[in-house]
Amino acid sequence: MTTNLTVGHPTRSIVAFTIPLLIGNLFQQVYAFTDAAVVGRLIDVNALAAVGAAGSLQFLLIGFTFGASGGLAIPTARAFGAGDMAAMRRYVAAGLALSAGISIVITAIGVLGAHGLLTALHTPAALIADTEAFLVVSFLGTSVTMAYNFLGATIRALGDSRTPLYFLIIACVLNAGLVAFFIGVLKLGVIGASAATVLAQFVSVVLCLLLIAKRMPQLRIRRADWRFSRAELGETARLGLAMGFQMSVIAVGAVVLQYAINTLGPDAIAAFTASVRVDQMASTPLSSFGLAMATYVAQNRGARQWDRIRVGVFRIMLVVIGAAVTLGALVIVTGRPIVELFLGPDEPHIAEMAHQYLIVSGVCYAILALLFLYRNTIQGLGATAVPTVAGAMELVLRAGSGIFLVSHIGFWGVCLASPLAWLGALIPTAIAWMVERRRLIERGLSEQGFQAEVAHEIASGESYTVSEPAHPRCDALRLAD
Repeated sequence: MTTNLTVGHPTRSIVAFTIPLLIGNLFQQVYAFTDAAVVGRLIDVNALAAVGAAGSLQFLLIGFTFGASGGLAIPTARAFGAGDMAAMRRYVAAGLALSAGISIVITAIGVLGAHGLLTALHTPAALIADTEAFLVVSFLGTSVTMAYNFLGATIRALGDSRTPLYFLIIACVLNAGLVAFFIGVLKLGVIGASAATVLAQFVSVVLCLLLIAKRMPQLRIRRADWRFSRAELGETARLGLAMGFQMSVIAVGAVVLQYAINTLGPDAIAAFTASVRVDQMASTPLSSFGLAMATYVAQNRGARQWDRIRVGVFRIMLVVIGAAVTLGALVIVTGRPIVELFLGPDEPHIAEMAHQYLIVSGVCYAILALLFLYRNTIQGLGATAVPTVAGAMELVLRAGSGIFLVSHIGFWGVCLASPLAWLGALIPTAIAWMVERRRLIERGLSEQGFQAEVAHEIASGESYTVSEPAHPRCDALRLAD
């Protein structure tokens, strides 16, 4: 069921769209949470550290698919907001073609380069075999992951955030069962964790395709839709690849940080792995509002609802700041008992390190909330340069923490790396939003003048020709005439 985010109360529309996204993203974190808990409890702490050591490389390559999928769906949301269904299908077809190419490239790089990358990162010898096995299976499933992310992003671009949630819940339940079966019964080790995730995502892909085939005719690609123009392919590629590269640029900093953590030994790797799982779960509401804003802004940009974009961003800013303060307090208070779910009660030193990481992150969640909000808003408007610069800032500060702070102050440097990166990325993003906000005000005033002129011509009985038939409000004026 599609939802038009260009009408209705902005705050209620965004929150209603975000809630299924939030629940879905929480279930998404259950993938990682389940893998870590089962691996840590049913195998050992070294196996948990191996999964953690794979995390930065997964983020570097597979994270590209997540960012790219969100970018590929922005033209789709914009065309839907403008009411141009033919263009929307051509953008979807262009996105499918680009998704296939991205999957092939990432699979080849990941499978062939996993061992060399792990060696270059000085992954402890005791972990490298398990880490490589986990990565190879994950990269072999890249096409499934890309399809899963792209189809979900496309369905959400049409305002349906509920149905992907239902599919994700099914996949998460399946993933939990498969992880326990593959590791606990079949004794597949860490390979079982990555294989379970790929299979669960494949189920979601099948469900998304069935949904489109039976209930979303506007997304059924026809032969003519594959004849997209160079401009449409270029626009889709520009946004998709830019957002994918943004994720990868950020991930390079995570890889450098992982290199520094590896020098601290398996205990630090295990503490970082456990704390990051909790941190990602806690920050999910903040990222969910960001994802919702990308769709909201893209649809309203297509409908030329400039004032509605500005009002929506301001109101959601207040919401996410309140959420950030609340989540930070919860993480600080409950962080230690949660990380002990991964480690068990016999690793107090590792649990204390993980809690230390969560305290530092929790204090800084308001910075992260604003970063998610402004970055996704700017991307929804179609801009890519500033988010890329922000990603570069994250790279420099996270990598710098790994190179300099970790070597001087140990695990405290690990704790400070992400907050410093968030702050560095927020500065150019916030400046860019202030510039875009001023432009939105100017466009809103111009639009009001346009509407007044049309209303005057209609009232005076003069004929009026609409130059933008895809513009919903222009269509309404044409009908009034």
